[in-house]
Amino acid sequence: MSRAKSTANLVGSLTLAIVLAGCAGKGTQEVALEDMDAEQIYKLGEAELANAKRPDGAIRYFSEVERLYPYSEWAKRALIMEAYGYHKARKYEDSRATAQRYLDTYPGSEDAAYASYLLALSYYDQIDDVGRDQGLTFQALQALRAVIEQYPDSEYAKSAILKFDLAFDHLAGKEMEIGRYYLKKEFYSAAINRFRVVVEQYQTTSQTPEALYRLIECYLSLGLTDEAQTAGAILGHNFQSTIWYEDAYKLLTKQGLEMKVRGDSWLAKVYRQVVKGEWL
Repeated sequence: MSRAKSTANLVGSLTLAIVLAGCAGKGTQEVALEDMDAEQIYKLGEAELANAKRPDGAIRYFSEVERLYPYSEWAKRALIMEAYGYHKARKYEDSRATAQRYLDTYPGSEDAAYASYLLALSYYDQIDDVGRDQGLTFQALQALRAVIEQYPDSEYAKSAILKFDLAFDHLAGKEMEIGRYYLKKEFYSAAINRFRVVVEQYQTTSQTPEALYRLIECYLSLGLTDEAQTAGAILGHNFQSTIWYEDAYKLLTKQGLEMKVRGDSWLAKVYRQVVKGEWL
């Protein structure tokens, strides 16, 4: 576990006791920060950070360590903790900027992976429901990928992979939401375009089975039975355990159709790629 993560979890009361002892019995309210050493100020920041309601106070102390002792090891520690404090306070832009400053200043540090992870979280933790703009989701994906690729052996890589998959699924969910809206309005071509994006670009997400089913609905509504059957063929090969397969099977067989590849549409090409592996 990195030093930054370990120190972030220290008990505040113990930390404050250490500070009081270091001040030789003086009340901390009576001692100016300029009269304290870097370690004492840093530990005041830890004590504040241990109180979930006071991250802003912690940020102030960590910032003061940097200001008063800019070239010390404590300033280095304080910078990463400042980034963490901003994140805890949900000041994501400040957290991101501080984490980036840490990476620029200490690229080879043992806490560089944690700084990169905090930077990614500053985007990821702002992802809301699928109805919102997806710019932050794209940025979160890029930042999470940086953690995965640059620090594959770090303790943060596994969490970054999980969050990457969830963010990727989030983007697919946005396409599905819009596609379902167009389908409801009977704008079938527009709906097909959205569901196609999911099948072609987000085929590893949980949204793909429904996207294939919705494509069947759209194509049947347009009288394009070859495409509908081909979408069913992909659904039948890859997602038989889902409710979407069962519903698609009923929908197609009710019209005397099969889950079978027909024609040479874009779906037939997807089938050859994902089922037969002809793209390899």
